[in-house]
Amino acid sequence: ERKVAVQVEYGEIPRAGRFVERVNRFVARVIVGGREVLAHVPSSGRMAELLYPGAQVYVLAKGGAPRKTPVDLILARQKGVLVSVDARLPNRLVCRSLEEGRFPFFPKAVEVEQEVNFGSSRMDFRIKNGGETCFLEVKSVTLVQDGRAIFPDAPTSRGTRHLAELALARQEGHRAIALFIVQRNDAHSFSPNWETDRDFAAGLVQAAAAGVEVYAYDCTVTLEGVSLGVELPVVLS
Repeated sequence: ERKVAVQVEYGEIPRAGRFVERVNRFVARVIVGGREVLAHVPSSGRMAELLYPGAQVYVLAKGGAPRKTPVDLILARQKGVLVSVDARLPNRLVCRSLEEGRFPFFPKAVEVEQEVNFGSSRMDFRIKNGGETCFLEVKSVTLVQDGRAIFPDAPTSRGTRHLAELALARQEGHRAIALFIVQRNDAHSFSPNWETDRDFAAGLVQAAAAGVEVYAYDCTVTLEGVSLGVELPVVLS
């Protein structure tokens, strides 16, 4: 019954490096091959448990025009576990899975639109399935504590607003889904991070009570790429 196995491949093996510091949200200093380079960090998450001085990370060189950050920081290793830190990647995995009908909650291929305005937010996906419309928001999860994946790792008023918009979509008669993609394989369940962002956690509980479907999936992460894994139990309390 479980058909999810879509993979995004890197096309080349990323190079190992050591994390030095985060210059700002999207730029970090990394030592690769004995020299320091600026790396693009493709995520606004805090990820303090992954990106700290001396942490093992992996980077991919970016082709095309010269840029300030010649590499992307895409992976970090935490206690032997590879973690994808590229927040762009879950949407690619989810889009392909929807188009190929690989999710149990959408077992047949559906028509997918990305980055669609709804209410005062831009939602990740609008899905047409026959006469039904569904709004779906994807969240990238990298933080796991004691086997439980939790989101967010820093307060997110934007994320809380997305939950309210999903509840509104449900109220207007549409289907609505909050989908959490855990970019590692060492979690046994998913929960909102009550300690870090109580507003988001309470918003997720309220959205679920309003009929928003909440799902979480882990990932298999290797140096070749990332594939969507198994569905995780969602524990909202």
